[in-house]
Amino acid sequence: MNPSIPSITYIGGPTALIEICGLRLLTDPGFDPAGTEYKTEVYTLRRTAGPAVGIESLGHIDAVLLSHDHHFDNLDHSGRTFLPNAEWVLTTHDGAERLGGNAVGLGNWQDIEIPAPDGHVLHITGTPARHGPSGGDRGPVTGFVLSLSDQPANTIYISGDTVWYEGVTEVARRFEVGAALLFMGAAKVKEVGPQHLTMTAEEGVLAARAFPMASIVPLHFEGWAHFSESRPEIAAVFREHGMSHRLCWLQPGIATALQIPPAKAA
Repeated sequence: MNPSIPSITYIGGPTALIEICGLRLLTDPGFDPAGTEYKTEVYTLRRTAGPAVGIESLGHIDAVLLSHDHHFDNLDHSGRTFLPNAEWVLTTHDGAERLGGNAVGLGNWQDIEIPAPDGHVLHITGTPARHGPSGGDRGPVTGFVLSLSDQPANTIYISGDTVWYEGVTEVARRFEVGAALLFMGAAKVKEVGPQHLTMTAEEGVLAARAFPMASIVPLHFEGWAHFSESRPEIAAVFREHGMSHRLCWLQPGIATALQIPPAKAA
C-alpha cells in the first residue's frame, strides 16, 4: 500500500488504526473482550463484540487520538493500560490533566505538528464536539482533523462522540475533507435520558452533505449494547437519500486505503 495514501484498519467500536506517511495513529483504544461490563454509579455499559486486532499485535503507535477519557466505550481497561506505549496521547484538556504522562490537551482549532518518517509534517487539529443534546451533553469531547499541507485531498476528519450541531458545520467550513470518520450508532443510555449521544443515520446524511467531497466512514456503531442504530439502519437511511455511494464500510482487521472518491457529490 502506498504510504502517502492514508489507510485505516477498523478494530471495533470507535477504535481504528490510521496509517499515513509512515505515522501510525490509533483512535479511542478499546481492546477488552466481548461480554465485559463496566459498572458506574448510574449505569452499566456492556461490550458485545471483541476487537478484530489484538492489543499485542498493534506495534508502535505514534499518537493516540482520544476523543475523551471518561467513558469506557471510548477508553476501556485494556486501552487505558496501553496509553503509555504511545508517543503522544492527544485528547481534551480535562482528559490530559487526568491522564498526565504523555497526554496533551487540544482545544478547538488548536494544532499540533508531528513530523512523519517520509519527510511530511502531519497537522492534527482539535475540533468541536458535543456529546449529546444542547445543555445535556456528557462532558468535554474533541474531534480531530488530520491534514498534510501538500495533500489536501487526503484530509481526514474524525468526529469523536458528537451529535450533529453547529460545531461540526464549522469543521466543514474550515476544511476540505476527503474522508469523514463519523462516530454513529445513535448511542442511548436510558439511565441518563432518552436523547441520542452520538450521530444518528439522519445526522450522518447531514454531515455527508456538509462534507460533499468526503467518503463517509462509519465508526462506533456496533460492538456495544447501548447503540440504537447499527449498519442496517445507517445503510437504509443513506439509501433513502440516494447517498449509498458515499459510504465506505470497513472490513474488520483489514487495512483499507481511504483515497476513495465518491461517485458523485451530494
